[in-house]
Amino acid sequence: MAVIGFIGLGNMGGPMAINLVNAGHSVKVFDLSSEAIKHVVTKGGLAASSAVEAAQESDVVISMLPSGKHVEGLYVSSSQPLFDVVKKDALIIDSSTIDAATAKRVCEIAEQRGLSFVDAPVSGGVAGAVAGTLAIMVGATDAQFAEAKPILLNMGQNIFHAGASGAGQIAKCCNNMLLSVLMAGTAEALNMGVKNGLDPAVLSQIMLQSSGNNWALQKYNPYPNVMEGVPSSNGYQGGFQVDLMYKDLGLAMDISHQSGSPAPMGSQAKSLYSMHKSKGNGALDFSSIMQLYQD
Repeated sequence: MAVIGFIGLGNMGGPMAINLVNAGHSVKVFDLSSEAIKHVVTKGGLAASSAVEAAQESDVVISMLPSGKHVEGLYVSSSQPLFDVVKKDALIIDSSTIDAATAKRVCEIAEQRGLSFVDAPVSGGVAGAVAGTLAIMVGATDAQFAEAKPILLNMGQNIFHAGASGAGQIAKCCNNMLLSVLMAGTAEALNMGVKNGLDPAVLSQIMLQSSGNNWALQKYNPYPNVMEGVPSSNGYQGGFQVDLMYKDLGLAMDISHQSGSPAPMGSQAKSLYSMHKSKGNGALDFSSIMQLYQD
């Protein structure tokens, strides 16, 4: 079993760290929230007083942070960057969803210093993080992927080697852009059916068994009280926030522009989520896009 330093214990990072504890690893955890640290400690984690303490003498360092500037700051440009304190043979895994350019830049700096850094963003939401069934997309060399996979399997079910450094971030952006389009389209169709007198549960079953079938209908129905255990049946609380989907769509549009890849449907989805967010719904689950149509 490994000694793991885990930094960033939010809605996703906390459950991921707990799954590492449950797998038998010694997990030192740090977050700016003392309550987040305490929660993981009650599950068997070890409290660290700082990110530096969490990273020092760890075999693996994992981070789950809000954006690229936080990742670069943590490892490279803070007053005490972690690249200055990690063991030379440590494996560094960043599971944040950030721009590919920053992931590549941080990886290059790590390589120059003889360190091993991989990007490994995740998909599957809070439920997947809790259950340990996340999909994890890894940007790494073959050797790095082989080293990282056993650790990642403690937190996810489907571990993909997307390609070289930054590839994990690009794959995540492509996936979430498609997810936003699917969710917006599913909500649009359900709303139209209900406005014309159909029962949303019946319509959902019809589409599930027809050519409109998709993940949102199967696992994450956006219409309230059609499916148990999903945010739409809990006031759109929990799950994957609108703010985070909007952030991910911004990253996807950056990739689209940089590569000259047309993304008209992704762009439209970003506009829809922008409107929904502007109405004060940023903290709701992204399936609450249904409310935009209902309004």
